[in-house]
Amino acid sequence: MTVTRRLHLILHGKSAIREDVRAAIRTLREQGHGVDVSVTFEAGDAARFAREGMARAWAGETDVIVAAGGDGTLNEVVAAGLSAQEGGKESATFALWPLGTANDFAQGLGLPVADPLAGLRLCAEGKVRAIDAGSVNGRYFINLASGGTATRITTETDPAAKRLLGGAAYLIAGVSRIGDLTLSHARFTSEGFCWEGEFVAMAAGNGRQAGGGIVLCPHARIDDGELDLTIVPLPDATGIRNLVGGLLRDGRNHLPEFTETVRFRELVVESAVPLSVNLDGEPMSADRLEIKVHPGAVRFVTGDGAG
Repeated sequence: MTVTRRLHLILHGKSAIREDVRAAIRTLREQGHGVDVSVTFEAGDAARFAREGMARAWAGETDVIVAAGGDGTLNEVVAAGLSAQEGGKESATFALWPLGTANDFAQGLGLPVADPLAGLRLCAEGKVRAIDAGSVNGRYFINLASGGTATRITTETDPAAKRLLGGAAYLIAGVSRIGDLTLSHARFTSEGFCWEGEFVAMAAGNGRQAGGGIVLCPHARIDDGELDLTIVPLPDATGIRNLVGGLLRDGRNHLPEFTETVRFRELVVESAVPLSVNLDGEPMSADRLEIKVHPGAVRFVTGDGAG
């Protein structure tokens, strides 16, 4: 017999009017699960609701705090929860109901993204496991921290195109603006690794993909106690042609052969000018980035075999 859970949904406002979302909530309630819903309306709501959910979890009133939205909602919810846990308080349990445009973290884990009922049912019935988190200068991320011109291009992708084309809009934007790629210069240092040079993209991954399905860290795992670093130096003319051809031929799974990769627990990135970095959709900028893994920091609901 399935054990019922009490879910606290932090639901992105644009998903609240979807009938399939409402129907899934009704079904879970009919099956005996408790489902409370907090709908975001303005900036800061998800973090505030997450802190309220943590208090309810500590009081024994909530079993799972569910980020119901995309990667940005997940980042805001879990980051607020981890900050609330600082000081030795017990971890709450989190889950993701993937209702966003790209759903990169969910896609990388193999979570249900096309069936809202299956996605919510997994939150209520899936296995709980400890997964890692990352941080950049003390700011948490769950999926990927990425930087460079290529990241900026995907960040600036037309919202109307994202609504129309979904994750494919990111790939189309990247290919169409390949000539806009400019250089960032930085020094990357971790134990046993040092690389300095010019690059168009970098990613520190707990998850595997970003930008609507572009696999930046193909070997990353969410529970191995490490993060994966990928650096894409600026290619020469031949390299650019190969990169574009690979994207068009192999799609989002293509990484150029000149990519630098390494696994790490702590990494320092230093630059003469501030580097813009995207943490699961949340921007930041600094000329020194201290990137760390926090092993097993998050109790998270996943499906069987999710990596």
